[in-house]
Amino acid sequence: MPDAPASRRRAGALLAADIGGTKALLALHDAEGFRFERRYACRDFASFEALLERFRADARRGLGAPPRIARACLGVAGPVEGGRVHMTNLGWDIAADDLGIERVRLLNDFEAGAHALARLRDRDLAALQAGAPVAGAPRLLIGAGTGLGVAIVTGRGRSVRIIRGEGGHAAFAPADEAQAALWRHLHGSLGRVELEHVVSGPGLARIYAFLRDAGRQTESPAVRAMLERGDRAAAISRAALRDGDALALAALDLFIACYGAAAGDYALAVLARGGVYLSGGIAARILERLRAGPFLSAFNAKGAFADAAGRCPVHVVTNERLGLLGAVAAAPA
Repeated sequence: MPDAPASRRRAGALLAADIGGTKALLALHDAEGFRFERRYACRDFASFEALLERFRADARRGLGAPPRIARACLGVAGPVEGGRVHMTNLGWDIAADDLGIERVRLLNDFEAGAHALARLRDRDLAALQAGAPVAGAPRLLIGAGTGLGVAIVTGRGRSVRIIRGEGGHAAFAPADEAQAALWRHLHGSLGRVELEHVVSGPGLARIYAFLRDAGRQTESPAVRAMLERGDRAAAISRAALRDGDALALAALDLFIACYGAAAGDYALAVLARGGVYLSGGIAARILERLRAGPFLSAFNAKGAFADAAGRCPVHVVTNERLGLLGAVAAAPA
């Protein structure tokens, strides 16, 4: 790739980042769009500063003469306060003033993702429920990954407001006896059972272990070996969807029911007629089971307000760049 013109190098580029508890996506962006992008496993780095140093080195090798980083917008999985964030599920501390970049904005990762919703196109979405959309009505972004993130978008155009928070740490409310048994099992070891303890990658692994230990299904030696080799949630999903393993499928369906109920509760809380958007790698990976399984029945099981829930459009975001797009949209001038 030829060197960038000197004038553009002087103007500098934007560092956009989507930093979760498991993976981080970093990219350089300028007037021509994304120029360089890399994905990293967060566990390979002791700090974000170490990851950033690696990214700079990779960019030098990849671009030859990379643009100067003049601005940065980082979507980070954790609560941001005073230009600092402590990452909830990773332990990193990131401070805007410590990065050596002129203008830095730190956002919660779901706040960043919410900034990108208006930029999504039809090809970036897979519909689960058509609903009855209302222009300008509240929108909900919710996503299970290493944890559970939630953000709410109100207004439209220049009046858009994004409400961030720590919705994944709300209490888990069991909806039937199977979920009540799961709650009792988790309460014994965790005390207060949060949504994130159930509706997340680690939550899927907990559900699988609960069903296995309760003797609901017999564990396959092949699946046990898969779980010992790597990402437990991904292994359970593969065993369920690719191999039809009974225990893995039971765990996945219980996870999906809990996910649907939680998304429906948040959608009902704000009457999200502007749309409910499921983000994160898990939703995209299990898309067909979300369509065929108990997600929508749990989402809409709201008693007298079932019709109100059913009028909320529900989509899965299939564009894995959601966080990067949001970081670009929300970047400092």
